[in-house]
Amino acid sequence: MNKYRIRFNKTRGLPNRGSKDHCWRIFENDKEYLFKHFEINVPSKSEKEQNSEDWNVICFGIMTIVKDTSTAIINES
Repeated sequence: MNKYRIRFNKTRGLPNRGSKDHCWRIFENDKEYLFKHFEINVPSKSEKEQNSEDWNVICFGIMTIVKDTSTAIINES
């Protein structure tokens, strides 16, 4: 299982930061993805980012990417 951190994309619409609709940054372990939507089907909780004022929603699971809707779906398996 992978650890996912989900955070609002404060720089959306800027170069290399997705369109204005790409509101979500999802980190799979240490790799970042930008999405318009996400769905979490596993237990989740909040967690403060170390050395930052940012907060994340975190969960553990396996991510499926639906490219045509720019949606991340996180399931147990």
